[in-house]
Amino acid sequence: MRVVFMGTPAFSVPVLEALVDAGHDIAAVYCQPPRPAGRGKKDRPSPVQSRAEALGLTVRHPISLKTPDAQSDFAALSADVAVVVAYGLILPQAILDAPAGGCLNIHASLLPRWRGAAPIHRAIMAGDRETGICIMEMEAGLDTGPVLLRKTVEIGAEETTGELHDRLSVLGADAIVEALARRDELVARPQPEAGVSYAAKIDKSEARVDWTRPALEVDRLIRGLSPFPGAWTMLAGRRIKLLRSRVVPGEGEPGVVLDGLRVACGTGAVELTELQAEGRARQDGETFLRGTPVAPGTVLGDG
Repeated sequence: MRVVFMGTPAFSVPVLEALVDAGHDIAAVYCQPPRPAGRGKKDRPSPVQSRAEALGLTVRHPISLKTPDAQSDFAALSADVAVVVAYGLILPQAILDAPAGGCLNIHASLLPRWRGAAPIHRAIMAGDRETGICIMEMEAGLDTGPVLLRKTVEIGAEETTGELHDRLSVLGADAIVEALARRDELVARPQPEAGVSYAAKIDKSEARVDWTRPALEVDRLIRGLSPFPGAWTMLAGRRIKLLRSRVVPGEGEPGVVLDGLRVACGTGAVELTELQAEGRARQDGETFLRGTPVAPGTVLGDG
């Protein structure tokens, strides 16, 4: 099948590789343009661009798809289908209509739950027990199209967004290969009107831990924002990123260290099991305490 692939971040790379391995003809790869990154702020290609070039594929990164030239260039590829996963640009109707078989999106949630930009983060932050991948026929609305195929997975009790991201990326790759192979037999089913929720982009203001919240919510926030942007708190005037935690027994004043790295919340307590101080590598709790002793009674969040 002749495929236009549209994706940008690391999440999209296994999908591109799976399409190539399945023998599909990749007419072109569309991704976001290189962006300034690193200490030198030099333009850095996206993970998809880097992998596509290594595979010898044609790469395009238009700033917009709304111009007549961009749309005619896309249509000239004469694709059977476009596969879209975390691309980063809204597709105008002319782009959606260009491939003979339309545009298929790989979305990392069980639609209609968590339409939008951050479905993996939001699923963990909300305490969802399961999530998955939907292969959806794209239309003009935000993740509103009918679903061709869905795959469900359980969310681990201590799983982080980073870990779930990697699992869903591989699942999405398998699902799109299956969907293309079964395209003629799959029935596109409209999303139900009940159960719609929106996964808004993560705002940095959400990342500071409010220790007055229940332990369950604090734990979900820490795991849901790990590794990026990373929940954080203050410890002795230093900003500490919190990357992994678990709910444990304990009661006390919110933000007070009970022992080790067990911290009291509004109700209950969490144990911080992976942390990162500014300018340092991430560390497990035991290693962190060897370099930064934390006495019982220490209050987190001040400063």
